[in-house]
Amino acid sequence: MPIPDDVTGDEIDKDVKQELQSLPKGLAEDVSRNLVMVARLIDEDPEGAYGYSRVALRLASRVAAVREAAGFAAYASQKYSEALAEFRAARRMTGNVDLWPVMADCERGLGRPEKALDMAGAPEVQKLDKAGQVEMRLVAAGARRDMDQLDAAIVTLQSPELASNSVQPWTARLRYAYADALLAAGREGEAREWFAKAVESDKDGSTDASDRLAELDGVEFVDALVEDDGDTDTDSDSDGDVEVVNSEAPEAKSAPEAESEPAEDSIDDDGLDDVDDVGDVDGDEDDLKG
Repeated sequence: MPIPDDVTGDEIDKDVKQELQSLPKGLAEDVSRNLVMVARLIDEDPEGAYGYSRVALRLASRVAAVREAAGFAAYASQKYSEALAEFRAARRMTGNVDLWPVMADCERGLGRPEKALDMAGAPEVQKLDKAGQVEMRLVAAGARRDMDQLDAAIVTLQSPELASNSVQPWTARLRYAYADALLAAGREGEAREWFAKAVESDKDGSTDASDRLAELDGVEFVDALVEDDGDTDTDSDSDGDVEVVNSEAPEAKSAPEAESEPAEDSIDDDGLDDVDDVGDVDGDEDDLKG
């Protein structure tokens, strides 16, 4: 596959570069350049990234970093069976548990949420760092939702990390998932509060929490160039690119001030259930630790 001349292969992580030192120099350079293309395209063009990952895999299938990159490219392309196979191969080569949460999410993608919950309760979870444990919690909550266990999903997300005022790389996604679960359960007031908290912590725009919050507040974004046949009053800037319509008269709130509906779960002073384990929902549910 074509690779731009400005891609040298030196852009890859130093740990990956070290792994590739076991290959002949020319081969290592080819593999490196393909891995750089995977990293460049995986968000915007997953299928393109997948293509480059297959080239790298053909050239160096015995390198763990290559198997991991191929796994993520397949995962981004929703090829979950293939992704799971590559992640398992990478884990066998390294003995590392870091891929455990994404492997569990592949099980969800394959329609096996029960297997994902089993993995959330496995001893490997205890070996994950804090970021990995939060990711595992998100996967477990998603599995609960797959099984139509909304209340269990909400409780699974309630944790010290959710309650903390400290903003970490995972904070926005955790708050967003919690807000989305609350909204799915019909607890709109609480959902609005947590979408607002997600917005506060989402500095790099990794979620669409601001759009979800605006939607709850009745704010609608429309294209000013599209002719409006209705009677709604709109305001547009001088460029005529975007206009904002408040479709529900009340002014949008910028802070989490909405009234909370009565919660179905027992909430303590910090607004969360006193739950520490990933899947500690009730005596009838799987007991997921970590």
